[in-house]
Amino acid sequence: MTVATLFTPKNTLESDKMSTKAHLDSHTLEADAYSMEYDDADDIATESASKDLADEQTLTESALFRKLQKKLRRQVSWAIRDFNMIEDGDVVMVCVSGGKDSYTLLDILLLLKRIAPISFDIVAVNLDQKQPGYPEDILPAYLNEQGIAHYILEKDTYSIVKSVVPEGKTYCSACSRLRRGSLYGFAKQIGATKIALGHHRDDMLATFFLNLFHGGALKSMPPKLLSDDKQNMLIRPLAYVEEKDIIEYARLKAFPIIPCNLCGSQTNLQRAIINDMLRDWDDAHPQRLASIFKAMQNVAPSQLADRELFDFEQLRLERDNHERLFEGDNIQAGQTDSLAEIGLPVAPKTQTFHAKFDNNHKQSAALDNRKESNRATQKIPTINPLL
Repeated sequence: MTVATLFTPKNTLESDKMSTKAHLDSHTLEADAYSMEYDDADDIATESASKDLADEQTLTESALFRKLQKKLRRQVSWAIRDFNMIEDGDVVMVCVSGGKDSYTLLDILLLLKRIAPISFDIVAVNLDQKQPGYPEDILPAYLNEQGIAHYILEKDTYSIVKSVVPEGKTYCSACSRLRRGSLYGFAKQIGATKIALGHHRDDMLATFFLNLFHGGALKSMPPKLLSDDKQNMLIRPLAYVEEKDIIEYARLKAFPIIPCNLCGSQTNLQRAIINDMLRDWDDAHPQRLASIFKAMQNVAPSQLADRELFDFEQLRLERDNHERLFEGDNIQAGQTDSLAEIGLPVAPKTQTFHAKFDNNHKQSAALDNRKESNRATQKIPTINPLL
């Protein structure tokens, strides 16, 4: 059984409304009781206005959060459904780095786990790569506070990356390979059936353009991927989610974000340049990124040039006996002797140009039709015999 629908049931939404109303009612009662302690009317009015303003702001933030959370839940649900990412009985290992993306992924998956029509387990895993200044206590404290089952893997990949990457080169490739190898092996060790990564739609678009501009390949991050050794299945449930929504969600949830000091210490990264380009496009043309992502889901191999993906060599004509004459006024044939020698007709036949493609003819015909209609409806003048 796969995840078909992961929406919050209606009764859950109703209970949310009731709890919100009860919360506001309790605030009103508290404000009334609090105001009774003051004798001065101005003080009471000032305090009440301040309280109302705070309540209104809280309510607005709460409404925005609920709307955004519902949107993310819906988009993640669709991705899981479309690519069959999570099945009944799965153990999903969520890779948590301490960034906004992985926090959001973990939070939404935990929400879906509570309302999903199937049963699956979630375990958070973080790889502490021993970067200088890395705050080791933040992530474990958050996971423990939220009651989330987790592992913290400690491995000094930072020193390895610094030693193998030449000065001036980017660390991302070597760092990701080392991190991926460690996480792949650990997933198999603990029996996790899926590895969930926090890459979102904008990450997939950026990877697409990186490969297009610098790798000479038309490829990106797939929403679901079987590892080369076929030992692990990777899923990207945030595939349909925009980065700007994740940024806002992380702000509203106040996640304890941990910056990456290794990659973040480098400037002029190609991925950063691509990301800036995508943001500029999104600001100027809001639907452009959505259209590009849709194109990644609507590939026409016969319209590209990959000989492995489409068999161009075996393309053959399949003409019938129906003869379609050229629609036009005349055909001028030159070097008729040479045409005849080749076996081509010296005087090909023509047929009348079809009027439906001729705009001038259509306008003229429409004008004639109107004139004809006017003549048909015009009344014959009546002569009064008395005059």
